[in-house]
Amino acid sequence: MEYGFTTAAYVVASILFILSLGGLSGQESAKRAIWYGIVGMALAVLATLFGPGAGNWVLSVIMIAIGGSIGWVIAKRVQMTEMPQLVAAMHSLVGLAAVFVGFNAQLDLGRVLSAKAAGAVEGFRGFAEVLTHKTPAELNMLQIEVFLGVFIGAVTFTGSIVAFGKLAGKIDGKPKKLPGGHMLNATAAALSLILGLLYIGDMGPSVFWLILIAALAGFIGWHLIMGIGGADMPVVVSMLNSYSGWAAAAIGFTLSNDLLIVTGALVGSSGAILSYIMCKAMNRNFVSVILGGFGGETGPAMEIEGEQIAIDAEGVASALNEADEVIIVPGYGMAVAQAQQAVSELTRKLRAAGKNVRFAIHPVAGRLPGHMNVLLAEAKVPYDIVMEMDEINEDFPSTDVVIVIGSNDIVNPAAQDDPNSPIAGMPVLEVWKAKNVFVSKRGQGTGYSGIENPLFYKENTRMFYGDAKDSVNALLPMID
Repeated sequence: MEYGFTTAAYVVASILFILSLGGLSGQESAKRAIWYGIVGMALAVLATLFGPGAGNWVLSVIMIAIGGSIGWVIAKRVQMTEMPQLVAAMHSLVGLAAVFVGFNAQLDLGRVLSAKAAGAVEGFRGFAEVLTHKTPAELNMLQIEVFLGVFIGAVTFTGSIVAFGKLAGKIDGKPKKLPGGHMLNATAAALSLILGLLYIGDMGPSVFWLILIAALAGFIGWHLIMGIGGADMPVVVSMLNSYSGWAAAAIGFTLSNDLLIVTGALVGSSGAILSYIMCKAMNRNFVSVILGGFGGETGPAMEIEGEQIAIDAEGVASALNEADEVIIVPGYGMAVAQAQQAVSELTRKLRAAGKNVRFAIHPVAGRLPGHMNVLLAEAKVPYDIVMEMDEINEDFPSTDVVIVIGSNDIVNPAAQDDPNSPIAGMPVLEVWKAKNVFVSKRGQGTGYSGIENPLFYKENTRMFYGDAKDSVNALLPMID
């Protein structure tokens, strides 16, 4: 009865998770999709607590209450600008959980094997009891699952911590590698595989091999992500999301938990697909991103001629009042300034004045996939005027005014004009083709990736310096 209830609950939870993923692909259905995920996870937790082999309910409830409370507090305090690093931090916890489950499985396996050698296998409960009924071949398969779970989990754990540090500005965003670079990673991976084979061939109770594997995998995760530049962090976050999914799937095989297998596969595959989409959007090969990433020197950069010319709010407002076609390009600077509400109000006033206002969203705008879409939805910007890069790029030549708010790399013409640029070949929003371009920026810095932008020096570009929120608010009373 318990097994049947748990299986049925897991099937329903799996369906809800699939519906949740499907719903997140559209802004209109995203809120409903989140509730599908919440209900599915609640059902999964309840089914696990009351399923076969469950125990320690008081301790489980206490731990769930502690974890849930921490999650609630974090969710209330975290700003949208901090969401990318929060996601990276959550991935690290999934990886750490996979490592702990793997070690725990090996400890239980050691106890069971010792008891079998002594001829007494009675008195075991939970996972250890399940192990007593496994054949030697099944136990070898379990060790393969544990090896994969620990290895992927350790890579995810340390890699996600580095990603968190880079996104939070606690670690320098420039790519850094130890002498030997890729060879060190390859050597550590080869040693991990050798140790994995030794571990699988050793049916003793020692966790010695797993400790060495976890240490090597942790080094790979740390060194791999340290060697990737800040401009590639959106891809790294989605890649680590994929890793965490496969780590969860490995845990599912270890624990014979069908829901963990399904959920891990969903997260792993969706993260991999997202990484591919983002690499395609940047005209990058996924392997080259992981092994190098943006931010390294490829040759002497093209010389930039001209100067940055500033403009005040009156000048920008005058151009907006005369314009018919307006495109707004949001970036991470808008998120930092929390200017989305002001931008939404500006959009409302412009549309009320008969202007055709649209938003252009680059696939890697911000520091997390969909970052700008979430901010604009939060500010109640109509979904139908938020356009993807491929939908709107050809419309810039017929646009009167483009307002760039806190974006840099995604509007950088060097991607097309300078073969030595670190972002050469990356598809960008061709804002410089519009009649007038106004760039809202705090100052003359190069942005997160440290790449100079020739857009700021073009004849039809004016720099609208200042905090994005204050700058946009200054425009509002001047819009007729």
